[in-house]
Amino acid sequence: MPLFGHDAQIGALRAAMADKKVHHAWLLTGPQGVGKASFALAAARRLLAEAAGPAVDDPGLDVPEEHPVARYMAAGSHPDFRLMERLRRETTGDLARNITIAQVRGLQALFATTTSLGPRRVVLIDSVDDLEADAANALLKSLEEPPADSLFLLVSHAPARLLPTIRSRCRTLRFGPLGRSDMAAALRAAMPEASESEIAALVVAGAGAPGRAIRFAGLDIDALEQAMDGLIARGDPTNAVRVGLSRKLALKSAQPRYEAFLERAPTRIAEHARGLRGAPLEAAIDTWSRARDLAGGAVRLSLDAQSVVFELAGLLAGLAPERTAAKA
Repeated sequence: MPLFGHDAQIGALRAAMADKKVHHAWLLTGPQGVGKASFALAAARRLLAEAAGPAVDDPGLDVPEEHPVARYMAAGSHPDFRLMERLRRETTGDLARNITIAQVRGLQALFATTTSLGPRRVVLIDSVDDLEADAANALLKSLEEPPADSLFLLVSHAPARLLPTIRSRCRTLRFGPLGRSDMAAALRAAMPEASESEIAALVVAGAGAPGRAIRFAGLDIDALEQAMDGLIARGDPTNAVRVGLSRKLALKSAQPRYEAFLERAPTRIAEHARGLRGAPLEAAIDTWSRARDLAGGAVRLSLDAQSVVFELAGLLAGLAPERTAAKA
């Protein structure tokens, strides 16, 4: 999968490679779903290809599929590369809560041997936020005394929560949301069968994060977006829209759409607030805070879905110009 956007970040890494001054640890930060892990994987592939040869003639991070390093990584068998992430439990198939200290300690076997295909090895951790406390401390030791010929790529959605000593040992690359054209291109590449109307709807719903948008695929997200837009623009004086929406999303078969609505409603309020000033802005911020708290706890607290949707839709309707003017 090619990379889309993030030209500045690609340029920073390529400049370091050209100067032969590639830092031993890179912290890739930014919102979830914008492509940090994809960038890290492409960076690992290119760094290993440059080290092992043959040379790659591409100004970005792409490596031809026929390159030996690309083939090894596609097969998950490159001896100088490790991807560390949360494991799946054998009993349930669910992801474990954390990356464990045993996983981090397992890297010592990699570091104890010489590199196999070239003078470099790469460890990618997706995400470093998931390290349990002991695992974070174990990783810190490797960052403080980096093993020879080793490079770490650490993906983080919430870098402020990391140990300051981990952050201080890394060079940081900050990632932001993609623009609309890059979003559309990324979604077309990931979903070649999707219609242009679905791509357009997912570009809006993804808010610059292709990973988030792909999770909404197949959920008729355009209808949800139109319903939210209508509530904000016209309100819901008879409660007909709120009742209809809450009944549809409360069905057991609608759980994925319900969760998409929980995620999008607070974001849609925040998007609306960006165009406001003064008292309307203050009211919208208060509405966003209430929507965020309600949506954030709905699944975790097993709240009644129909009631949650009705209340969230009411918060959206409360942003309508007539309602806002009446409150003023």
